Amino acid sequence: MKSILITGCSSGIGLDAALAFRDAGWLVIASCRKESDCEIMRSTHGMQSARIDYEDEESIIKGFNTTLEITGRRLDVLFNNGAYAVPALVEDLPTEALRAIFEANFFGWHTLTRLAITQMRKQKEGRIIQNSSVLGFAPLKFRGAYNATKFALEGLTDTMRLEMHRTNIHLILVEPGPIRTKIRENAYAQFIRWINWQETASKSWYETVVIPRLSAINPPPEPFELMPVAVTKAVMHAATAARPKLRYRVTTGTTLMMIFRRILSSRAYDRLARRL
Repeated sequence: MKSILITGCSSGIGLDAALAFRDAGWLVIASCRKESDCEIMRSTHGMQSARIDYEDEESIIKGFNTTLEITGRRLDVLFNNGAYAVPALVEDLPTEALRAIFEANFFGWHTLTRLAITQMRKQKEGRIIQNSSVLGFAPLKFRGAYNATKFALEGLTDTMRLEMHRTNIHLILVEPGPIRTKIRENAYAQFIRWINWQETASKSWYETVVIPRLSAINPPPEPFELMPVAVTKAVMHAATAARPKLRYRVTTGTTLMMIFRRILSSRAYDRLARRL
């Protein structure tokens, strides 16, 4: 039985992927940030689970060791998933907020990835799939913190792929565009936590545009938006194909942005991005 460790499984992409791999006959370790969500994975969904909070290094190490105990000290695939946004203009973003989001979206991923590589070297094979974003190569305004973490993830993953080319350990990037998850709901919580918008030069914009959008219940779909299953299909191919792609671009929007980045000058791209 093949084994996969998936992080961020309490909802959205992580949960959809965990259920799909379980149904495909894999041994799934569906990790969550909160122990209460881990218990739901076990009791409701019938999957093994281990608590991994990317902002808590001790939980990463303990969760990974628990994973190896469950799998008999083998891990075929790690799917790094689970991230949040701190929506704000960069000038209004406290440096502490940037440190926090890098811990959750980047440093914690690196800690877990290094542990996985150590194990995969012992077994002489494995795959590490990183859930990046269209915002990992195509920046958009108001998303500076998230842009920065995903750009960093792309650079680090590309470097690891170069460094491990003589091994049978594959480093793979998945780059979703808009996917219907709880990311907006979670982003609003981070906005409330970190952004003192009342004291900014853009107070009226936050009040009339940003807050209504972030706090909307059942907002209308964004252009090109898909459900989490679209990402799961890419992850399944990345985990099982004899020769997986280096990048999986999910949603038409991601493909279009990749094309724009390649064919437009920097100034032309800026003009486009300012309108989005």
